[in-house]
Amino acid sequence: QVQLVESGGGSVQAGGSLSLSCTASGSTFSSYIAGWFRQAPRGKEREFVAAVTRSGIATYYADSVKGRFTISRDNAKNTVYLQMNSLKPEDTAVYYCAVKDDSMVYYKVPRAYDYWGQGTQVTVSS
Repeated sequence: QVQLVESGGGSVQAGGSLSLSCTASGSTFSSYIAGWFRQAPRGKEREFVAAVTRSGIATYYADSVKGRFTISRDNAKNTVYLQMNSLKPEDTAVYYCAVKDDSMVYYKVPRAYDYWGQGTQVTVSS
């Protein structure tokens, strides 16, 4: 069992930056693949943002955030990060971290993840 707690959300103007953190407890964090997802308002589906392998060496991004967002992890601190730069109004969403304990297959698919945080709101104004 893993408990995930996100922090760092907030409001920012377009072009600004925010940094999200997700700290895990209850199990060996380094044994999990970690990802960030987001869900925009008005009934939109939860979508993949970024993922990182157990070692942190390999990272993967949605096309919509590539070049602007950076995912990283610190296994000694049981934490995964999402640095978000050049934010746009369309980045407004609740951001969730999640972990999965099998392979990188389906890393973009929300239902492939085993544990989720409670989410943190990110609002970008124009």
